Amino acid sequence: MRKTVFKKFSQDLAIDLGTANTLVYVKGRGVIVNEPSIVAVITKTNKMLAVGHEAKEMLGRTPGSIVAIRPMKDGVIADFEVTELMLRYFFKKASNYRVFFKPRVVIGVPSRITPVERKAVINAAQKAGARAVYLIEEPMAAAIGAGLPITEPSGSMIVDIGGGTTEVAVISLSGIVYSISIQVAGNRLDHTIVNYVRRKYNLDIGERTAEKIKIAVGSAVPQENELASEIKGRDLVVGLPRTIKVTDTEIREALSENLETIVEAVKTTLERTPPELASDIVDRGITMAGGGSMIRDLDLLIQQRTGLHVQRAEDPLLCVALGTSKVLDDLDLLEKVTVHG
Repeated sequence: MRKTVFKKFSQDLAIDLGTANTLVYVKGRGVIVNEPSIVAVITKTNKMLAVGHEAKEMLGRTPGSIVAIRPMKDGVIADFEVTELMLRYFFKKASNYRVFFKPRVVIGVPSRITPVERKAVINAAQKAGARAVYLIEEPMAAAIGAGLPITEPSGSMIVDIGGGTTEVAVISLSGIVYSISIQVAGNRLDHTIVNYVRRKYNLDIGERTAEKIKIAVGSAVPQENELASEIKGRDLVVGLPRTIKVTDTEIREALSENLETIVEAVKTTLERTPPELASDIVDRGITMAGGGSMIRDLDLLIQQRTGLHVQRAEDPLLCVALGTSKVLDDLDLLEKVTVHG
């Protein structure tokens, strides 16, 4: 009877704790939280003012008494206290204030996370209200969320381009055979656009504007029809607001070095994959996940450079959250894919 009551009232959570966005999946209810990993804090009192979408709107617009913080950097915790505040807020929002018991929590983390960084994630989640915390590597979670047959004795390749890191991995028999984690992903692309516009046009723009440009005209290969977008920013010479227009050709030029780094990570992973698994990847192709995978024709660029079929997951933004959620219902799989130590 007690076990039945526990199952009824506890709500296990699966979390994609990303540098750019945090997603929380509640068992039996789906993705309840999908918000930016940003917290606005009052500097004098260190009191949390806003989290998620509301805090993101404050980026670059706050007075000196308020600071908007990204507590995650390159996929790991950069500010422990703020991460705890953010998790506590998201836990409460996901539970809808109806949790009677502390939940079990499964969290996706970068594949190259250190023991110290793993400990920080576990401690932050426990302090935020988790009963038990399990960590799963993000490429594994993304592969599960994308529906790849990770438990079979065959090779599956996933390229997960998030906000802070790009994770490239070959998976077989519920384990990662080889993986590469690089700190070139969505946020780096945004910063590159900021620097490009400043250098070429003497125009200062914020990261939110850069992200909008990336989505509007960003591409990996030349487009059949030119894309263009207006940018509003502050002229660095006269200090006044100014509007310019940029094209997909310019932004592609700005992003080319970063995209080449991602392609090289994919090629290196393929070169270091055992021959039998490599043949499976030739048959099955490469699957892409994460927000960064949605840059126009990035799949085509990787396909051109590797000669392999490349496809995006059905819902690339949700892959890690869906993957972590699936292991909540499969204790055997949870044991196999949990990061220990």
